[in-house]
Amino acid sequence: MVVLKKITKDNLDNVLSLKVAEHQKSFVSTTAESLAQAYVYRETAFPFAVYADEKPVGFIMLGYYESRNQYTLWKFLIDKQHQNRGYGREALKQGITYLMERFDAKEIYTGVSVGNETAKHLYKSVGFVETGLVEDGMEELRLIGRTNDG
Repeated sequence: MVVLKKITKDNLDNVLSLKVAEHQKSFVSTTAESLAQAYVYRETAFPFAVYADEKPVGFIMLGYYESRNQYTLWKFLIDKQHQNRGYGREALKQGITYLMERFDAKEIYTGVSVGNETAKHLYKSVGFVETGLVEDGMEELRLIGRTNDG
């Protein structure tokens, strides 16, 4: 079972030790870099540890991008030892639910490094679609929230 948990002094070291595979390092920030950003943007950044069976396996940071008035999937990684087990897809679903339920987000945006086809495929599997915008080496994707009539 996958759950998102707040990052606290009790799990901080575990979160900081999460690492992606060598070939993925250019696609994602370290958890330390992400937590530094979360601190600076603490009013609009929502970082969580991803747990599977009571063990930290990843990191997700959601946010609100004020200048664009957009909710975002800002940072996301699953530790290299825990990839390809469905944890990422489940964590994404929970992150999406968090933004929709807590903030009534109608759309969620994310960016994928050009060439990161694995992440793009994962995001598309939960409903993100490409917007066509490519900026600063990132492809933008958008998820439109579910409506009550369908």
